[in-house]
Amino acid sequence: MENRKETQQSLKLFIVLSKAYRAISEYTNHFVQQNGLNPTEFAVLELLYHKGDQPLQQIGGKILLASGSITYVVDKLEGKGLMRRIACPSDRRVTYGQITENGKSFIESFFPGHEERIHELMSVLTEEEKETAIELIKKIGVNVKKMNH
Repeated sequence: MENRKETQQSLKLFIVLSKAYRAISEYTNHFVQQNGLNPTEFAVLELLYHKGDQPLQQIGGKILLASGSITYVVDKLEGKGLMRRIACPSDRRVTYGQITENGKSFIESFFPGHEERIHELMSVLTEEEKETAIELIKKIGVNVKKMNH
């Protein structure tokens, strides 16, 4: 009987995490879309801004996007003048994504508001509760990775 109760708790936790993630995503994505980007475009631009030039082939894995969709997203960001493709000088098979000055300006004007909105969402928790939540959610993520290997 105890095992069934634990299983029910696990399912409840899964549902609560899923609903919270969906609510957070919808809230933050709305702000991104109001500023002229879709959430995937923003994720690519934010990655390039914070991590520098990235091989296009690796961007999908870093932002959880199917590799076939990267070309479409990069095309849209290039069309908006926010990023460009750069050929790798040492390996012609590799193309890098690079944020443009316009892309940097966009992120620098947009990101403080985005960051503040996320902080407002999380402000319902104390600093200690945030630390506990981070540790516990990381623990779940690490366990999932172990189970996949």
